[in-house]
Formats: sequence, structure tokens, C-alpha cells
Amino acid sequence: MDDQLTLIGFRYSVYTRIVRMALIEMGLKAVYVEANPFAVERDPILTEHTPFHRVPVLRHRGFTLTETTAITRYLDTLNAGSSLAPKDAMAQARMMQVIGIIDAYGYQPLVRQVFSHGFYRPHFDEAADPSQITAGLEAARLVLSSLDRIADEGIQLNCKQISLADIHLAPMIAYFVQVPKGAVLLARYPALSKWWNVLSKRPSLLATNPFTLA
Repeated sequence: MDDQLTLIGFRYSVYTRIVRMALIEMGLKAVYVEANPFAVERDPILTEHTPFHRVPVLRHRGFTLTETTAITRYLDTLNAGSSLAPKDAMAQARMMQVIGIIDAYGYQPLVRQVFSHGFYRPHFDEAADPSQITAGLEAARLVLSSLDRIADEGIQLNCKQISLADIHLAPMIAYFVQVPKGAVLLARYPALSKWWNVLSKRPSLLATNPFTLA
């Protein structure tokens, strides 16, 4: 049976980048297949593999898996090195809390509002809405302050032992700080800024920058 991993994703998707980072951190290889969840006509690759028409999708041994956290946890079981999911109960709970905060409250303001309208749309000469940037920055404050408290606590986002929480958050912040006002806002949160100063140099993050990928 084919043991090859296949990742179906959209290169500019932060969730695709999360899985790409996880693969690198775990020393795993995957064939990459590009698909566009935003295409006017539904991408046939996504239509074949997921009813939600979203990325990423992982294929392995005839097994199809969607949802980023499920994918990274699955990959972690294949990881021959150190697990990126801590065994300590509190650390594991904090890891999942960080991921939950990002998905539920962070993605929309950090990526879909601030990054999309402050960088992505202008980069591709698409119409942007400045009011979306303003609304996103305001909503981001609560998210960043919550993550700052977790980073300050030191159980997760501690710059010492990387976990799936770091991998989940880093692509979001990488996009957010592409907008100058986002970078200025992040600087107001010292523990989270310290974390970002370290994670921004992580080879897996640099290698998965969609704007520099070949």
C-alpha cells in the first residue's frame, strides 16, 4: 500500500502553511498539490476530497483527513522524532487552548481582516477596505493580550520547546505583521513579542513563506 503523504493546499493559506511547517519540524515529506478554495468555479480536486471545499487536505494510505489540527496531530503520530504535543497535562491543555483561541478568535481579525486588506489584496491589485483593517486591529487586541498572558506564564509559547501551538500561531502572526499597524500593535505585548522574535527566525517558517516559495 502506498505510504506516500499527499498534502492538498493553497499556497497563501495560513492553514496550509501550518501543515507545511509541521512536516518540516517532524522530518516528514509530502507530495504537494495546489488547489484554490476561492476559485469562482469549484476546484475539482477539493470537490473530490472534501464537502467543505477548504484546505488543507491530507491523503495517506487511502485515508483522507481534513481540519488542520486533526492533520497535525495525525502527523505527530507518524513523527519518528520528539512529539510536538507535550505529555504534561497542563502543557497539553495550554497547547490546545492556544490553538482554539487562534481558530475561534484570531484568524478572522489577524488574517482575513488586517492581512487581507492591508497587504494581500493590495499586493495583487485587488480592492481593499480600510475599515476592515481598523475593525481587525481592534478585535486583535483581546486575542493578542490573551496569548501574551499565556506566553508570559511560560507553559506554552515559551521559546524553549516548540509545540503544535507555536506552529499554529506563527503563520498567523507572520501575516499580521506584514501590515505596519499590525507590527506596532504586536509590540505592545512584551511576552508575545519575545516569542515572535524567536519564532520569526524559525527555519520551518522561513522555508514556507508563500511569497518566496519556488
